[in-house]
Amino acid sequence: MLLAEQIVWRSPEGKIVACVEKNKVLQENLAEIRQVCQDALEDAVLMGCDEQQFRTVLSELADTLASPYPPRE
Repeated sequence: MLLAEQIVWRSPEGKIVACVEKNKVLQENLAEIRQVCQDALEDAVLMGCDEQQFRTVLSELADTLASPYPPRE
């Protein structure tokens, strides 16, 4: 996944997250999410759903995610 390899992760304060292990976990998480989303997209299209509608729903789903952690100050 080339996009994930190019991402420079930053803290809320804008500092670069330089820990190799943290970056590895983030990259692996994105690869897993991408694969699940790809599989779901393929299922939706095979079942006759509109691809663009599915993409819109997926984007809206991402927008509704909430962190269980309090904001850092």
